[in-house]
Amino acid sequence: MTQELHPAIARAAGMGVALQVHGAVAVVQLRRPAKRNALNDGLIEGLRDVFAHLPAGVGAAVIHGEGEHFCAGLDLSELQERDAGEGVLHSRRWHVALDAIAYGPVPVVAALHGAVVGGGLELACAAHVRVADASAFYALPEGTRGIFVGGGGSVRIPKLIGVARMTDMMLTGRVYNAADGERLGFAQYLEPAGGALDKALALAAKIATNAPLTNFALTQALPRIAEQPADHGYLMEALVSGVAQAAPEAKARVQAFLAGKAPKVKKA
Repeated sequence: MTQELHPAIARAAGMGVALQVHGAVAVVQLRRPAKRNALNDGLIEGLRDVFAHLPAGVGAAVIHGEGEHFCAGLDLSELQERDAGEGVLHSRRWHVALDAIAYGPVPVVAALHGAVVGGGLELACAAHVRVADASAFYALPEGTRGIFVGGGGSVRIPKLIGVARMTDMMLTGRVYNAADGERLGFAQYLEPAGGALDKALALAAKIATNAPLTNFALTQALPRIAEQPADHGYLMEALVSGVAQAAPEAKARVQAFLAGKAPKVKKA
């Protein structure tokens, strides 16, 4: 029997965000290839709605872009003239949408190819794991266009590459290629051209087999622990550790390992 999807997901498809479910993996695709998947308000709203209403049984998600690019950033052709207050509210709507990815119900893997630029880089950095192929390139052209990041990039991107490198990218328009991007931390995996999506799907399928409470702790608690003073972080770590190991699934997995029924970690 086919699971009925939330009406918001059908609306998102009309805004350029498509959802398919393969087993325990949700595959979310940006579908504005003629615009290099540039982000407009509809696309942002569609992303928010899809990740807020993922079907039951999904354990991980993959996000990728149709065509030759992941996402070329904000669609400047739709940039409206706003006063300062309207600009603040617009940025906050992006924050809500990307937080639905970063702090949603499941881990998210981003498959990156072609342009990962401006708002596209902000979107990629909201995912928990990023896989790039050799065609990927990264840039923050907002600084040369008289604007500033507004989708959470000033918070998320420095955590990956540092404030100095982000400042340089915005001041000078510097572009990083796929190899340099993987070295700096934009992506954790680098695949040959055309290989990012397959690798992302494989990783998501593996992630979906983890205990859900552990995945929840990694996506919800770990980022917050990293932001806290050490003594606060230790306490939260202890609380989350205690809750996770008390779950019936955790106990079953530990018992399976002790009984020799689970694989041991081996050298890569």
